[in-house]
Amino acid sequence: MSIYKDFNIEDAGSPLSSDIVTNVRDTVSSGMWENGSGTLSAFYTSSTQSGSSGAHYLDVYGTNPQSDSTAQAQFSIAYGDVNGSGSLGKKGVDGNRASAAIYRQLSNVLLGPTEEKFTFAGSGGNIKPNFVFAISAARQQLREKMDPGNWELHISGSTEAELYKFIDDSGATTSPEVNQGGRVFNVVSGSISSGIADTDTEAADQPGGGYGLFYPDLGIIVFNGPILNTSASFIAQSGSNVNGANNDIFYDRIKVAGKFQSRREEVITSQHYFCRVPNKEFNFSSNPTFTSGSDGSFTNATFFKNPKTFITQVGLYNDNNELLAIAKLSKPLLKSYSREAIIKVKLDF
Repeated sequence: MSIYKDFNIEDAGSPLSSDIVTNVRDTVSSGMWENGSGTLSAFYTSSTQSGSSGAHYLDVYGTNPQSDSTAQAQFSIAYGDVNGSGSLGKKGVDGNRASAAIYRQLSNVLLGPTEEKFTFAGSGGNIKPNFVFAISAARQQLREKMDPGNWELHISGSTEAELYKFIDDSGATTSPEVNQGGRVFNVVSGSISSGIADTDTEAADQPGGGYGLFYPDLGIIVFNGPILNTSASFIAQSGSNVNGANNDIFYDRIKVAGKFQSRREEVITSQHYFCRVPNKEFNFSSNPTFTSGSDGSFTNATFFKNPKTFITQVGLYNDNNELLAIAKLSKPLLKSYSREAIIKVKLDF
């Protein structure tokens, strides 16, 4: 009676079959928001967080953190100004100039060492604006990266009747720009379901400058502040040593619109174990009900010269016969002298 069976292991370059196949990589797309959902339609902030770091950024939740103790932030929003406009503080005046800190943080992460400002597609006076709005996906939701072409954000205008839909232009380019923040796509007007015609041209032709930039590898979307002011009727508050509450303005427009659809993309590395069960092996059981009497007779007389067992799980052991993992079958598998099986066990990392 076989108890353990060694795997036949061959080098990756060998023409012979191996029982273990390593480093199998698959790209998996899944809903990015809580509980694997692909769409957020309700948005909340925390009064505690708003009162402490709210001048710098706001965490946005899918459930109300005031009543749901398990609520987790789904993404954060922020307003950044290269000169600190729209936030409290200046030389000799109390305040942290939060908007300047946010702009510096975004530029340090996303821009190259010789770039001082974000440069948006198009032409005109706002391709290098002084202020931007940004969205950053929470790390536990992003995991690895956002899926280009699979997100759609709605932002309301000055009235609820006005609705603006934004996606990226990844469907219009096969060679995106790559910089310090990884791949970069333009943010354009459109929707996932209907797509958008000639998105690359639209981004370049946006009067005054493009809507924004999308960094899928970091899960960050940066919007052109003056263009949102113009096209989506934003009223971003500026001025030195002014509490503009621009984070709240941005949040309110997202909340009223009520839709942020997004999927994440992950590369899963797997290891496959082919557990081969030949016809003459694993046909007996050490279960005490399998035999009876002092002579080891089969409990079921029909098992004489034709024993049968049912495989319910597979154990993976190391060289010291220590159990490392168990794979359970969805249903028992009949095994006899006339039946063989190959059971593939897949471990994801």
